[in-house]
Amino acid sequence: MDLEKFNELEEKIKGIVNEKVFLNEQIKLLEEALKNKEAELTGLNNKLKTLDEERNGVRARVDSLLDLLADI
Repeated sequence: MDLEKFNELEEKIKGIVNEKVFLNEQIKLLEEALKNKEAELTGLNNKLKTLDEERNGVRARVDSLLDLLADI
């Protein structure tokens, strides 16, 4: 009877250890995915900033041309 309880305890401990190993692997995968998404987000923010600057430049040129046309 005591040996049976010991075996049951041993199996539970093995299950907990296996689950911890699995969860640690999942954490590593999720951390890597997060790093990738953060890098992607940084790249997209930089691209957005560049596009905003280009749009502002085009807007300034169009406004300048409209001012020239208004003077005509």
